[in-house]
Amino acid sequence: MATMIKVYLKQPFQAEQFDGSERIVDKYGIRRMPRLTKIWHIDAWLATSEGTVLLHLGDWIATGVNGERWLITDEVFKQKYKELPVIPENVAYIIKQAKKGDYKLGWVFHATYLEIWRVSVGNWIRTHADTVARAWLDGYTVEEDHE
Repeated sequence: MATMIKVYLKQPFQAEQFDGSERIVDKYGIRRMPRLTKIWHIDAWLATSEGTVLLHLGDWIATGVNGERWLITDEVFKQKYKELPVIPENVAYIIKQAKKGDYKLGWVFHATYLEIWRVSVGNWIRTHADTVARAWLDGYTVEEDHE
């Protein structure tokens, strides 16, 4: 019988793109080792939870909640990961209160079409339904005030 691996919860992590700067080299304890080829090149090595790996410009250094680090190539990062959606504070409040009250996402949309929310909030939810759904499922960041 084949075993199936299931993922139950996405673990949050932070990622920073390697640009070769001294700031990032110092921050992550990256080792640089010069090597001579036809063109002078610097290899960068990053200690990760899976061992030391070769780091290229544009790769992403991911850090988990427990401080573990791993490398994600730029191509993989662009395919698999998207930044959390940015939503207005009043929409974040609705999501937070709905989850606290054990309501479902469908209720939020239903309440929107029943015009329970202020017109501006309802209009935002209707015109950004995909963003609201992603925020509900994956988390979100709150839009900064531009006052």
